Amino acid sequence: MQLTKLGHACVVLSDGDRRLVVDPGAFTEESAWEGASAVLITHEHFDHFDPVRTRAALDADPALEVWTNASVAGQLEGAGPRVHVVGAGDAVEVAGFHVQVHGEWHAVIHPDLPRLPNVGFLVDGVVFHPGDALTAPGVEVPNLLVPLSAPWSKTGELIDYLREVRADRAIAVHDALLSEIGLGVVSGMLGEHGPGTPTPLTRLAPGESIGL
Repeated sequence: MQLTKLGHACVVLSDGDRRLVVDPGAFTEESAWEGASAVLITHEHFDHFDPVRTRAALDADPALEVWTNASVAGQLEGAGPRVHVVGAGDAVEVAGFHVQVHGEWHAVIHPDLPRLPNVGFLVDGVVFHPGDALTAPGVEVPNLLVPLSAPWSKTGELIDYLREVRADRAIAVHDALLSEIGLGVVSGMLGEHGPGTPTPLTRLAPGESIGL
């Protein structure tokens, strides 16, 4: 399997001619949709879910299907049975990939703001995308996608997250809010300049790929 990072929180997982797109939001390049076999969406925030482009993609490709939570699915009403609702504990086959669903809620941004549903996806037991939450799946995770920066995040919590999950490798995502200086500082805190984690961190530039 190959992982390609595209704009902020979006990644594409590919194996042969199968292309699974995860969280193509407003900061994601249009190329993410090209040749998509299926789409996974963790939650409804605009940087993870673009309803206009998602509907356009469904209209353009009658074979395209989406797996997501009930909240996002409600915004795609009318798309018919090609939009599938999943929740924590579900296991589904998506375009030939085995997908397990973990987590229920978005991380708390502030107590005065409503908390949204959020699901994470473990694909083929190889890579876990948590969306906007620090969900520990409770199973072995070879490759963990780590949201590097967000209004709800704190670097110390990311360190503890890496320690809890103990993945073989962490791959930075959700980083469009950081400058190059900020990316270096946060990456360093999760790596050689921090208190230490069991998991090495990899950063990919938009469009860059890595084998899993």
